Amino acid sequence: MSPADIKDRTIIVTGASRGIGLAVARRLHAAGARVVGISRTAPGDHEDFLHHVELDLSDTKHLPAELHRIAAAHPDASAVVLNAGAGRFGDLEQFSAEQVQALVQLNLVSPMLVAREFLPALKRRGAGDLVFIGSEAALRGGRRGAVYSATKFGLRGFVQSLRQECGSAGVRVGIVNPGMVDTAFFDDLAFRPGQEKGQHLIAEDVADAVAFMLTARPGAVVDEINLTPAQHVIDFSRSG
Repeated sequence: MSPADIKDRTIIVTGASRGIGLAVARRLHAAGARVVGISRTAPGDHEDFLHHVELDLSDTKHLPAELHRIAAAHPDASAVVLNAGAGRFGDLEQFSAEQVQALVQLNLVSPMLVAREFLPALKRRGAGDLVFIGSEAALRGGRRGAVYSATKFGLRGFVQSLRQECGSAGVRVGIVNPGMVDTAFFDDLAFRPGQEKGQHLIAEDVADAVAFMLTARPGAVVDEINLTPAQHVIDFSRSG
């Protein structure tokens, strides 16, 4: 089977219960893939197309053993979309040490561990894909985003190095860096993207970018996609 074919492939998607991850899972399922979603909570009952595996990806102490179990249960997995993550914003001194560590663990350490588990089988197969969901925060730092940007800059550097490591093995590695996407990501934050047309992305935009990476011609690698809304507008109306 060509890596460019989504149909009939088994694809792992982390953070698949809502937002970008769920949109990616739907998009890949519609293209004929068998989707295995890894997330802390299951999506709604209407998402019965998704084979869901309950796992807290922030628990990096126990994550290697759990991931090994999942990989053994799905030896035919030929792609992994690493989407799970969280956002927390504020001046650095407003973060406790535990909060810094938690964000780094989920946004940076856990995708490293997920990739580490599935990569050997992809290399043995001589084909496969690792697609990471980054952020525009991986391209430039911003006020009150020091810790979040650090995790995303780190992830982008990891992906760039991994891409060089995997090219000769036939494994394609890429990253999508979206701007502000109108999802539940902002539910617990004091800001959100502007709500007018052109002021935010939707989750399906990111899903389309992932599908584009997965359907590139064999031998061609889409290293990075930077995806932004037409206008950069932040709504701080909840901050007061």
